[in-house]
Amino acid sequence: MELNHKVFGTGDPVIILHGLFGMLDNWQTIAKKLAEDYMVYIVDQRNHGKSPRMDDISYTLMAEDLAAFMESQWIHSAHIIGHSMGGKTAMQFAMAFPDMVETLTVIDISPTASTRGHDEVFAALNAVDIAQLDKRSDAAESMAAHIDDMGVKQFLLKNLTRRKEGGYAWKMNLPVLEKHYERILDPIISTSSYDGSTLFIKGGRSRHIMDGDLEVMRTLFPNYQMNEIPDAGHWVHADAPTETLDMIKRFISQ
Repeated sequence: MELNHKVFGTGDPVIILHGLFGMLDNWQTIAKKLAEDYMVYIVDQRNHGKSPRMDDISYTLMAEDLAAFMESQWIHSAHIIGHSMGGKTAMQFAMAFPDMVETLTVIDISPTASTRGHDEVFAALNAVDIAQLDKRSDAAESMAAHIDDMGVKQFLLKNLTRRKEGGYAWKMNLPVLEKHYERILDPIISTSSYDGSTLFIKGGRSRHIMDGDLEVMRTLFPNYQMNEIPDAGHWVHADAPTETLDMIKRFISQ
């Protein structure tokens, strides 16, 4: 497994993991800002972006992918940051490989089981006749019957890539993501806790971290703190990039 990645800056290593349907470029702006003080790696997780397409996906597998990536880059430990699905990968990694984590930052996701919330997204993506697609605007029109939000459509359309032989393809491995979607909703499972410094950043308009999750968070991450950005939704780093960056920088510099 050789995860696609980009690296910026010099200093102590920071690794950022994107969410479902995302890719490393989603975090490039914040990565470049952090790179003023750190060596920052942004990574495509399996079945996303330009990383390998595999037949399976789970948080255990993605945590192992991250461990193998760090070993290949000679990174003994790093500040780990993850958003949504990437946040769950980061939490599972901290449970399995605690000595490889300097600090853990989890953005707008809890360690509990997630509720289904992407059925319309899958319907929109499947509505695109990728084999016959001539231009991006046609894909947007096909998706419109299922998704009204232009921001969500633009986010998903970043997954379109032009093929050398003509036409388009999805960067993500859509069939595997859809087949194993329930595994992406899975909770973090561990018989122990991660006692290192942990920061949860919550979007005030998001429902991905609820009051009922706090007991599990305390059990699995006893040394955690939580910061909320009131005006941000689930894509906290897009809605409030300055506030998100400031919170991350203060936390990992402690």
